[in-house]
Amino acid sequence: MKTTGRHFDVCIVGGGPAAIFAAYEFTLRAPSLQVALLEAGHPIKARFCPLAAKKTDHCLSCKPCSIMRGFGGAGAFSDGKYNFTTEFGGWLTDYLPVKTIEELIDYVDELNCRHGAPGEYFTTKNSPLAARCLQYDLHLLSAKVRHLGTENNLLIMESIYAYLKDKIALLCDTAVENFRPSAGGFTVTLGDGNVLECPYLICAPGRAGAEWFAEECRQLGLPLINNQVDVGVRVEVPAQVLKEITDQVYEAKILYRTQQYNDLVRTFCMNPYGYVVAENTDGIITVNGHSYRDPKLRSGNTNFALLVSNRFTEPFREPLQYGKRIASFSNMLGGGVLVQRFGDLVKGRRTSEKRMAKSFTKPTLAATPGDLSLALPKRQLDDIIEMIYALDKIAPGMANADTLLYGAEVKFYSARPQLSSELETAIPGLFAVGDGAGITRGLSQASASGVWAARAVLRRFDNKEEV
Repeated sequence: MKTTGRHFDVCIVGGGPAAIFAAYEFTLRAPSLQVALLEAGHPIKARFCPLAAKKTDHCLSCKPCSIMRGFGGAGAFSDGKYNFTTEFGGWLTDYLPVKTIEELIDYVDELNCRHGAPGEYFTTKNSPLAARCLQYDLHLLSAKVRHLGTENNLLIMESIYAYLKDKIALLCDTAVENFRPSAGGFTVTLGDGNVLECPYLICAPGRAGAEWFAEECRQLGLPLINNQVDVGVRVEVPAQVLKEITDQVYEAKILYRTQQYNDLVRTFCMNPYGYVVAENTDGIITVNGHSYRDPKLRSGNTNFALLVSNRFTEPFREPLQYGKRIASFSNMLGGGVLVQRFGDLVKGRRTSEKRMAKSFTKPTLAATPGDLSLALPKRQLDDIIEMIYALDKIAPGMANADTLLYGAEVKFYSARPQLSSELETAIPGLFAVGDGAGITRGLSQASASGVWAARAVLRRFDNKEEV
């Protein structure tokens, strides 16, 4: 570990992809700089989830949650979909030209490949699936994706951790209490009371730190833009239902505008032969999905999220709390995650243990059978039901009675501060990047944003040297 005590040239708050690749950029372009990366969770090899490892059948509410926090961020245990696109995955196009973002995404991909990312990728470009979707008013987004796989994703993070640990002060298990501007830049107060100083600060709080970061911005008087919160369910079907699609494109990101409410619904995070998993965000249990590249580790099911996008306007200011409250209803009813058969949902009846036992689709997550209509708002649930019937037209079997719906799946995105084209806030020297700052929502754009902010800081040091 490289450290000079309490003063650093740059402090990076967070340990997810945005933070990691900001730190990586400093090691490549200015290895003499004193850089500290501050992460509340564990180092990558110390991250362990008993539920994901099937050591228990329910979330133990570990603190910190190794799924959501730690080096590698909330995506460390994901199946590692690295998307080469600006069509989805964030709002970097609000600040940077499309070509620049694409170059940054390719640049990070090259770094990932140095650390073991697999060579092949899938693409939806020019796929005949797009024409099939349009016949039913479904819209397939065009993108190239490199599937790292859950097991490979962890190995890549371990390799990057080993690379960084001797080049920067890589401080895991180090929570940040707050940060404040000072005469020399910033003071960063840690959870143990120690204080660090730095002229430049890059905040990459990740999804788990989104609410904390928004509150810090409010304390500093930084105006915030309310972002959307996505609420929905995780759908699980036999892999054969989607095999024709996943064999072609691996992941189909499909948009649909509902006829009933004119709401936007999208598929997200498709996991062929994968597993549904639980996540714990500050005591709120939600669902997600993983999948492995190794055929020996695969299941017989495919899962994906169906999310309804909700964008709020004044006077509403708490999209994060809105999503958490919805998720808390399913936690209250089921002691964690609820699961319901699609057939029971449309008939307006609760899925019981007895009905679940007879289901042809066997769940990959031990969840509580129940009634999602008691947890999710009617409007979002109506949107989801309509979308499932639409998807059934391109993937017959999607609307089968035994299709499983897990709830709730909520994607928390921070209210973001106003930023310059360098991703700098109104406070000079303070940069905001990644999912938790409301700038991105995915591995590739989060990583790209970290690199871009690091380059902006490096230009400041270059200018000082010229003077």
